[in-house]
Amino acid sequence: MDAESGGGGAARAARRKPWSAELLLAYQSLGVVYGDVATSPLYVFKSAFAGGDIEHSAGNEEIYGVLSLVFWTLTLIPLLKYVFFVLRADDHGEGGTFALYSLICRRVRAGLLPDADELAARREGASPPAPLSAVRAALERHRVLQRLLLLLALLGTCMVIGDGVLTPAVSVFSAVSGLELELDNEQHEYILLPVTCAILVGLFTLQHYGTHRVGFLFAPIVCLWLLCISIIGLYNILHWNPHVYRALSPYYAYKFLQKTQRGGWMSLGGILLCVTGSEAMYADLGHFSQSSIKIAFTSLVYPALILAYMGQAAYISRHHNFENINHIGFYVSVPEKIRWPVLVIAILAAVIGSQAVITGTFSIIKQCCSLSCFPKVKIVHTSSTVHGQIYIPEINWILMILCLAVTIGFRDTKHLTNAQVWRS
Repeated sequence: MDAESGGGGAARAARRKPWSAELLLAYQSLGVVYGDVATSPLYVFKSAFAGGDIEHSAGNEEIYGVLSLVFWTLTLIPLLKYVFFVLRADDHGEGGTFALYSLICRRVRAGLLPDADELAARREGASPPAPLSAVRAALERHRVLQRLLLLLALLGTCMVIGDGVLTPAVSVFSAVSGLELELDNEQHEYILLPVTCAILVGLFTLQHYGTHRVGFLFAPIVCLWLLCISIIGLYNILHWNPHVYRALSPYYAYKFLQKTQRGGWMSLGGILLCVTGSEAMYADLGHFSQSSIKIAFTSLVYPALILAYMGQAAYISRHHNFENINHIGFYVSVPEKIRWPVLVIAILAAVIGSQAVITGTFSIIKQCCSLSCFPKVKIVHTSSTVHGQIYIPEINWILMILCLAVTIGFRDTKHLTNAQVWRS
């Protein structure tokens, strides 16, 4: 059931936006799409070395190897994969797993869902038939392949929704864990967990204001966070290890895996967390546009993240202590004089980081409903100009309950990140 629907014409009009409107959407996308991947420096290095199987050497090969793997993961997945390829596969302005499935069904005529074929037939008149290929012919001929395609779409959808449960807990808990440096061990359990739960409840309560208002509210904080980690990263590079740029070479990634063997392969799960939330670039496509998402990532998000990770590696290379995992975290690389202000900004940014997967979950549930693959729910359109900006009350509160449950159940950043690694 759609409430306050803006109509399908809004989605078509959004494609013809002037550059001023695209820049405005790019600014808003910072507060919705990129909060999650922008806060990954809070826990990536800590998670990569959490296993304790990697021993440090005098030449810092292990630290350089992790930095190299992080750099190339960020370059290959969000930058090359999403910006240059995946974002082009939109289904009339919509993104996400089911948008891709609907697009394939329209081109191949291999839909298994009852509304997929009808939707394909209705939209097919707008574009010429694609040339027949071996893959297309096989999909049209074999029912088993069609069922496998649907199964993969459902599995991908479940994984994104699972991310909507785990990511808010990981992001907020990781940010709040900066209090560990100022609290006694006995106070951790009685302060960190209640503060995290209170912040999560506030985050989900804000969702009914819609993507437009939330984006304007959150975007300045994400900009401040990206500027903050960029400056701290640049300071650490210049002050502690100006030669850390050498680790950007893939040679260090190869040497790291060759030297550490099993420990290095186990650390890949933690390294993969540097791109957690990047799927929101595609899932939240209906909330913004291709150009706005690309502009925000290439001009601000990507350079800031590279500087942040390089700065952490530069600091750790001079202050390594693998026995105490807290000495590899983000906050120890922050100069002590500005640690409290950075902690506040980090907590706010972590709250925003959860926004990307929440709005992405709303979009995917809407697509599932349109394909009769999910029970009908109330869908509130929160914008009169961007048709894809929606809010689903039932899904919002279910996500909040599940998020609080995993936070209280795991009660620890390490266990939460392990769960997210297994999900990935």
